[in-house]
Amino acid sequence: MDDREGSFVAVRRISQGLERGSVYNSSSAEGVPGSAAWLGRGLSCVCAQRRDSDAHSTFDLTPAQEECLQSLQNRIDVAYDSTIPLHQEALRDLWKLAFPEEELHGLISEQWKEMGWQGKDPSTDFRGGGFISLENLLYFARNFQKSFQDLLRKQVGDRSVWEYPFAVAGINITFMLIQMLDLEAVKPRTIVGATFLKFLSENESAFDLLYCIAFKLMDQQWLSMRASYMEFNTVMKSTRRQLERELMLEDITHLEDLPSYALLSQ
Repeated sequence: MDDREGSFVAVRRISQGLERGSVYNSSSAEGVPGSAAWLGRGLSCVCAQRRDSDAHSTFDLTPAQEECLQSLQNRIDVAYDSTIPLHQEALRDLWKLAFPEEELHGLISEQWKEMGWQGKDPSTDFRGGGFISLENLLYFARNFQKSFQDLLRKQVGDRSVWEYPFAVAGINITFMLIQMLDLEAVKPRTIVGATFLKFLSENESAFDLLYCIAFKLMDQQWLSMRASYMEFNTVMKSTRRQLERELMLEDITHLEDLPSYALLSQ
């Protein structure tokens, strides 16, 4: 956390102002690999320190994999824009899925804090993850409704007095996966990234599905570590390491084969 108690730094989207394939400088911007940027009060992104050898290693892609990667990168490049009707409707849909019994009073409302946004306007939090972070939350809510509700309402396990805010944690997970899989690169520079693109070429929703797995795994790690609010970054690092280990297992042919997929409930 920032040395100034109670303060935070807004994360700059990693696609803005950077060309794919360029060398990242951790001192030039917040939110790029190697920096210590923050998403939310006390919730940090898990930023990988790139090894020198990584810059010289790339993995060749098939034409199908290149197309899938480009499509996903196009999604990552879309910033959330509160003036676009499609984005507004997506945000309303998220509320309906999260709280079907409660009518939303407006896109700017104190009600959003119930979902774990920092304030009454969620658009200010989406600056860190872009529109894809909202798409990830929607996919989670639509495809694994029970797990989504369990995490949203903190219904499973012996919970901490100081819990992580659901929505802001979700944006952190989107950001962490983009970094872990090196999705801003022209070609994958890690085995984990190359392995993921094989899944992506077979399932266009692979990133969204991995997001759901990561979110549920993060919550399990949170509970097993008996973590509290200020330990969120430690939990996220542990989650990332576990995901990387599982993606490297030899007998994994689909994301559904990952051990942590079994944590999800529809």
